[in-house]
Amino acid sequence: MNVRRRLIPAAVITAVTALGTGTLSACSTSAAARNTDKFDVVTSFYPMTFLAEQIGGDHVHVTTLTSPGQEPHDLELSPQQIAGIQESDAVLYLKNLQPSVDDAVAQSPVKTKIDAASLTTLEEHGNEVGGHAAAHDSHEGEESGGKDPHIWLDPVRYAQVAEGVGNAFAKADPKHAADYQKNTAKLVGKLDALNFEFKQSLAHTKSKVFITTHAAFGYLAERYGLTEEAISGLDPESEPSAARVKDLENMAKADGVTTVFYETLVSDKTAKTVAHDAGLRTDVLDPIEGITDRSRGKDYFSVQEANLKALQQALGAK
Repeated sequence: MNVRRRLIPAAVITAVTALGTGTLSACSTSAAARNTDKFDVVTSFYPMTFLAEQIGGDHVHVTTLTSPGQEPHDLELSPQQIAGIQESDAVLYLKNLQPSVDDAVAQSPVKTKIDAASLTTLEEHGNEVGGHAAAHDSHEGEESGGKDPHIWLDPVRYAQVAEGVGNAFAKADPKHAADYQKNTAKLVGKLDALNFEFKQSLAHTKSKVFITTHAAFGYLAERYGLTEEAISGLDPESEPSAARVKDLENMAKADGVTTVFYETLVSDKTAKTVAHDAGLRTDVLDPIEGITDRSRGKDYFSVQEANLKALQQALGAK
């Protein structure tokens, strides 16, 4: 993602040092991991938390840096959160998604640092991604993009990450390696089944193009022969140009687009404006960056099932 990196201020580092090695309070949604009798894992945001919990099971104590409902791209760490990373047995994060996390991990002495981005392949994505994109001319106002971090929305890439996390847990906590490997295999099997369901359900649709507020679904689009047209780029807070909005209106008519998708953690104002001007409907396509009361499901799999239903309806699945 094209995000300006921010160094951790010296005052914060001083505050962390002052905290020393004393016990910090923590819970499942806190970012301060304490020394427990379990394998203490700090995770950066929900998709990483879900992996740690599913693979670690009863052997891990998981704390997360991003609270439910918080937009993960905007995360700024507190001194207590940074101290929590330092006191953990492992940290599981996705490099280049949250600059403050990258900085804290780089400066942390924690032995096991698991970068999910290193466990699969990343591609450069702009506003337009997917199998149908090559048929379009280049569009005025289109963002050139950067390395797309949204790998968890592709079940195949997410499974690759899961396998890497399982191996890392087994290496760092060999006493429970067999259980980690068993849990990983079970999770990968469920992700394989989800991939098959998406592939079958989206194989025959009236349209192959869908519009989203920001370019989170590029890997999913590529996996299933679709094209994602994003109003904004990889940054969910970026504002589209007037040329980009006009281009989307023209494209929607040409490609039979029916729906503009928005997400739960970011304002739907832009999506509704574009949809109104183009005569389209709106619906939710959740990038699963966090689970809240507004989410259409309780966990990764149930929200992905809801996403699949939304895409089937919008694309006219046969």
